[in-house]
Amino acid sequence: MEMLVVLGRLVFSAFANVFQKQLTHRGLHPFFIVFTSYVVLAILCLPLLWTFNPFELSTFFWINIFFAALLDMAGTLFLVMSLSRTDLSVFGPLNAYKVVISMLLALVFLGEIPSLQGFVGVAIIVAGSYFLFPPKTHQGRLWHLFTEQGVQFRFLSILLFSVGTLPLKNAVLAGGALPTTVFWCLLGLPLAGIAQWLFVHDNFKADLALAKSQIYPFVYLGCLIFLMQYMTMLVFSQLLVAYSLALFQLSMVLQVFLGYRIFNEKHVLRRLAACLIMVGGSLMVLQA
Repeated sequence: MEMLVVLGRLVFSAFANVFQKQLTHRGLHPFFIVFTSYVVLAILCLPLLWTFNPFELSTFFWINIFFAALLDMAGTLFLVMSLSRTDLSVFGPLNAYKVVISMLLALVFLGEIPSLQGFVGVAIIVAGSYFLFPPKTHQGRLWHLFTEQGVQFRFLSILLFSVGTLPLKNAVLAGGALPTTVFWCLLGLPLAGIAQWLFVHDNFKADLALAKSQIYPFVYLGCLIFLMQYMTMLVFSQLLVAYSLALFQLSMVLQVFLGYRIFNEKHVLRRLAACLIMVGGSLMVLQA
């Protein structure tokens, strides 16, 4: 059962990224995509409010779910911005850097000094990412990787999601998987609306006109995000975080395949090889 939950989360996440990328290809702004997906999530979650008593949830829960919703909404904005500029088969393998960023956060804020195995794992992840791009004439592959705007947005999204993991897990332990999922969705909607209004409100009418022909993709996207998030909450509630992080790395292989099959992205064999190297590095860091 635990394996099915983790694998379900993996598949739902990968296909949600596919729909997000397809919508950006159809001319919709990433902020509008995020806002509209939260509208769908809110519609899905409102009936679920009758399945539990929100007034029994503690102040500790409300504080943590607010910060988790805020950080994850911001992370989702950068995630969709990254997908609009980066191949899915590059975007996916970069998920391996989540363990690197988590290790650095633990070093800075918790004083946890990684072992030699941890540093070797990080080096392997960086070496694997070297193969995500073909050789460049005027600049190195790693330089191209780290200076590409889509990749920088991906790193920002990973950073925000990594920081948001702590209040999210606290909320799950305090309130349960379903209430946390419901309020993660409901609180994310006004936050996404504020971001849309502050930064790209001039595009709203044009995006809304385009979105009228994309109703079904938005519904599918909202359902996938809800299922993905609920599976994540189940993982957190069962204290399988390290176990799940290791399995989540397999999603990068699926995303390389989907990028090749759906978006006709090139260099699939090179990127699959990079995935295998980066998965190995990730597992070394997690075991350390």
